[in-house]
Amino acid sequence: MQRPAKKGGGRLAKLLPRWEWAGKTGGGALHRGVEADEYRKMAAVEDGMWFYRALHGHIRRELTAGLGRGPASILDAGCGTGGLIRRLGPAEPAWRWTGVELEPLACALARERVGADTQIHEASVTALPFADATFDAVVLSDVIYHLDDDMAALREAHRVLRPGGILVVNAPAHPWLWSYHDVATHARRRYGRGELKGKLLAAGFGAGAMRLTHWNTLLLPLVAVRRKLLPAPAGGSDVAAYSPLLEWLGRAAMALERVWLNYVGRLPFGVSLFATAKK
Repeated sequence: MQRPAKKGGGRLAKLLPRWEWAGKTGGGALHRGVEADEYRKMAAVEDGMWFYRALHGHIRRELTAGLGRGPASILDAGCGTGGLIRRLGPAEPAWRWTGVELEPLACALARERVGADTQIHEASVTALPFADATFDAVVLSDVIYHLDDDMAALREAHRVLRPGGILVVNAPAHPWLWSYHDVATHARRRYGRGELKGKLLAAGFGAGAMRLTHWNTLLLPLVAVRRKLLPAPAGGSDVAAYSPLLEWLGRAAMALERVWLNYVGRLPFGVSLFATAKK
């Protein structure tokens, strides 16, 4: 049973950065009932925030490795306010994006931000409005942990993928890191590596081409202190703009992690868990 988060905040809580928060947009469908202000805050910070720059970079690299840079159809399932499409659309003009988002406000914001050339459908990721074998890739970025039935979303992603298609998943890691922030963002769970791998296998994805790694590793100690030991912020979640110094520190940490992932391999722990699987 979870202990209720303490309210308020002391000096240390204000000094420590809000390093990472779940339920993010640009790839994160929040559970119905999340306040409209949360979507607006997300849309305001995601273009420049270090976390999104790193996350979208991870997604772009995996899609490029699997699809190349030629024509490909990609579904951002749970696209939030459209941040992923907004960033990668211009960067990879041959890719054709489609978005799905359940919340009407998020859909409206996404349509406004990505332009008329990209279709944004108001629908659930557990009942995608597409025929079988429609897409070359599906992205579920910070989506499935909001769902009561995360397996339904994974099975739907498998259904709409073409044979050989790629699934990219990002999700919050380590159940022990559960905190006020997960409650505030209507999360249902955080994942262990084995748990997420097992669910991908159960949804029909092959083990041979499956890759999982943690990331946001260097900042995990600070996140753990902020989330587990310090009072919860007044707003409930860690959604906030960053100071230039903290933004620089976040980008520097992500750059170091990128070197590790490129030349050494997967990271054994971190705030987030990133997976790639093939149909």
